Amino acid sequence: MTGLDEKLRNISRRDLFKLSGRFGLSSTLLAASSMAGVVTLPSLAKAVESTYEKRFGNEPKYTLKYGAAGFNAQNTLIERVGCLEFARDLEERTNGLVRVEFIGDNQICGQLNCVEKTQLGIVDIYTASTQNSAGGAPYLNVLDYAYMFPGRASQYHFFYSPESQRILRDPLEKRHGLKFLFTHCELRGIQLGLKYSDKPTITKLEELFGTKNRVTGTQLGRIAMQLLNLNPVPIAWEETLDGLKQGLIDGAETWASAVAYANMAPVVSQSVDLKFFCGTEHTSMNAKVFDSFEPEVQDAVMESSYFTQAAIQGANEAALVKTVGFSDPQLPNTVFADNNVRPAFLADDQIKMAEEMCSPEYNPEPWEQWRERLNNWAGGIDTYTEISAIARQVPADMKPENVEPRRWWKS
Repeated sequence: MTGLDEKLRNISRRDLFKLSGRFGLSSTLLAASSMAGVVTLPSLAKAVESTYEKRFGNEPKYTLKYGAAGFNAQNTLIERVGCLEFARDLEERTNGLVRVEFIGDNQICGQLNCVEKTQLGIVDIYTASTQNSAGGAPYLNVLDYAYMFPGRASQYHFFYSPESQRILRDPLEKRHGLKFLFTHCELRGIQLGLKYSDKPTITKLEELFGTKNRVTGTQLGRIAMQLLNLNPVPIAWEETLDGLKQGLIDGAETWASAVAYANMAPVVSQSVDLKFFCGTEHTSMNAKVFDSFEPEVQDAVMESSYFTQAAIQGANEAALVKTVGFSDPQLPNTVFADNNVRPAFLADDQIKMAEEMCSPEYNPEPWEQWRERLNNWAGGIDTYTEISAIARQVPADMKPENVEPRRWWKS
């Protein structure tokens, strides 16, 4: 039992449904996620009523639909993507002028179509991985050059950098109508299925050669996997668990906390930290919706995004060790420990071998077509070279939680 499940262990599902029916799901989730320790029904009811009164004390000028793919109050305590923190902070920051209706659990959109539903105006804000969203917004592939980011610290540093506005955010908004707000940061590896449970922990890159692995919607990620002989097989995120369970694939390319939050840990035996390209569960807003706000509300959205980005940075780093169990040594009573998932951290020479096999720096030809396309979309800049340079402004071994937060939209 983890996160909200532990908090609410004394409250029946029926009582939760009653509270949600009376005060609304968003008020119930926001109240529950903000409470500390084990929660009783009377204390939760009081908190939900207080949250409801605060949220509905003023008539909102803007009500935003937030499509959060498969996320809910429980699993956002495993993978810290910031959905509820952002909603709560924006409502409080605007004193109820903006109301956010959180719709998770794939009820209004999923990993593959949240981006399109946001572009169409069916939802106003969405959370999903940039890789799954790349099908509807191909410019997001710009984050997926192999080994462009040495570690999670370099990812956070880039997203905080004012240069990310010019290289990532502005082209994305211009081409796809999306305002990139904030993101969680991990790097993708190979999550091996149960057929590897009785095999030694992976230590050599070559032990992965020839395996058949699920790939997301990212075109650049597919290039990296082909160059590493990882046989990419496109499978929808929602179908990946069954594919691993039935042995249709050997593994899946994703990141550690995604395995934990999506309840994939029971069918994964080894989490191989290949860290070969981005795993970024991001949040974007329909740019036309943002542009319709008066300047004060626009400022509030950006400040809430900054607040949430900093919250994610610390919380997800802690959750990887204390909740997911992605560490060596591994802590007990974590999702990975409870499900016998072994983290496999490859030595530097193995990561260097992978980088030399597949990164644009060492093997440029397979990337040329996509690199030229992305460069043109970005106005003619060399996207790979510029992002790589920014990523290397911090030491490769820097702890991600030590990256200085910055307001990226201000120079």
